[in-house]
Amino acid sequence: MNATSNWISRSMGRLRPADSKAAAAGKDKSPGQDGASAPARPAPERSTHERLQATLRKSGEALAPRALRRLLTDLQEAAAPGVSEIEGGRRAQAVAAWYAQATPEERRDLWLLMCEQFAPDATRVKSAQQRYEAAAGTDDAPQAEAHLRRALVSPRARLLQRFAVFAEGMRFLVDLRAELLPLLKSDKRLLPLDAELEQLFSTWFDVAFLELRRLSWDSPASLIEKLIKYEAVHDIRSWADLKNRLDSDRRCYGFFHPRLPNEPLIFVEVALVKEISSSITPLLDESAEAADIQRANTAIFYSISSTQTGLRGVSFGDSLIKHVAETLTAEFPRLRTFATLSPIPGFRAWLVKNCAAQLQQLDDKRRAELGRAVDIEPHNAKNLAAQLLAAADKPLDLAPKSPVRQWLMQCAARYLGRELQGGKPLDPVARFHLGNGARVERLNWAGDPSAKGLKQSFGLMVNYLYDLKRIDKHRALLAQGRVPVSGDIDSLCKD
Repeated sequence: MNATSNWISRSMGRLRPADSKAAAAGKDKSPGQDGASAPARPAPERSTHERLQATLRKSGEALAPRALRRLLTDLQEAAAPGVSEIEGGRRAQAVAAWYAQATPEERRDLWLLMCEQFAPDATRVKSAQQRYEAAAGTDDAPQAEAHLRRALVSPRARLLQRFAVFAEGMRFLVDLRAELLPLLKSDKRLLPLDAELEQLFSTWFDVAFLELRRLSWDSPASLIEKLIKYEAVHDIRSWADLKNRLDSDRRCYGFFHPRLPNEPLIFVEVALVKEISSSITPLLDESAEAADIQRANTAIFYSISSTQTGLRGVSFGDSLIKHVAETLTAEFPRLRTFATLSPIPGFRAWLVKNCAAQLQQLDDKRRAELGRAVDIEPHNAKNLAAQLLAAADKPLDLAPKSPVRQWLMQCAARYLGRELQGGKPLDPVARFHLGNGARVERLNWAGDPSAKGLKQSFGLMVNYLYDLKRIDKHRALLAQGRVPVSGDIDSLCKD
């Protein structure tokens, strides 16, 4: 019953009117005690309900009322429950053809129509909710829940399903959401369409409907070019670089959907080695000879890239890693270890912001040691923080026993192993892997000495370990607000 109640609450949340405080913010404020009037606010935009009833277009509106009414009619005809899926899909395709020629402002008008004109019937939903609440704990509860679920299904869902009917419809919807996402913060009216698309995509792109395919040097050129286009972790510099990543001691796999042929939704690059890798440099060395894969016992996931912005919120990573691990184990029975070699993209920005606070956690002896290392009095916390960050700007010059180097490692361990926001890791890559059931295994000094690596994390990289037997345990720990870490990382956090 708790899961059902949570689902009902989330669904009802999409139907609630804007917060009364937000609504009040649109009204003029009364003069203050000093007699000054609040600055005039811009007039709120008209809703599509108001515009459809109007005769003239107001300044800033893309479609005139007549054109808006015509577009609404086209959408209603596509979503009409009395027409077949095929006919509905044909009508939706005609709207998609109009959309392809529309300006960004005209496209936004279509989104607003989808949001405001195809919402669930609020009266029907309220009645169904009251019936559901009254039936709780009785024999009528299952029927009342089913009734409420049907009431919450919006005409918008049927409309979007019609767009998915024609051949390029799925591509159209994914691209539409990618275009919509950047505007959500500035226009909350678009949130229902985004939520509806994310919910549908979570079903349509479920792992049960995806195909895992290996990408190799023999794959079609058009597909190989997609790897270059979408690689998000380590830029592919040349065809020689790409060929190295597809060599005999490497594997590359991607998830594909039947409605998006030859378009990897997410792909992973894997190196087959004898031990957990500590540096990206040898893995990207185009001149290095291929390793003997028959002796490999470790698979290193060194790059995972999602390709479709419009599928944000739809998780493939967990399933991809599990499927790849199973596929590799079948081909190479000696493989025992599955780990990543990952960047730490948020570390530098976090440390710059929190350097003084990190120093406050140290005892006087440690601060004095750091002060001597950068030739500054340790009691001057502000100057000490500035000098440490300056020294950290040249991490490759720091000796193995340098106090600054050790301090950077400890800060990185705390950043990955202790810092949470909303119950989730701060670092986006950590959030991905830890959310998929990995643990923070090891930090690697100078793991990425490239300009990008130095800028993001002072050159540090991290290994996340995927222990396939403990993935659920690690997820449970994270759900309790505890980041799964190795003993070495835990020791660094405590030092």
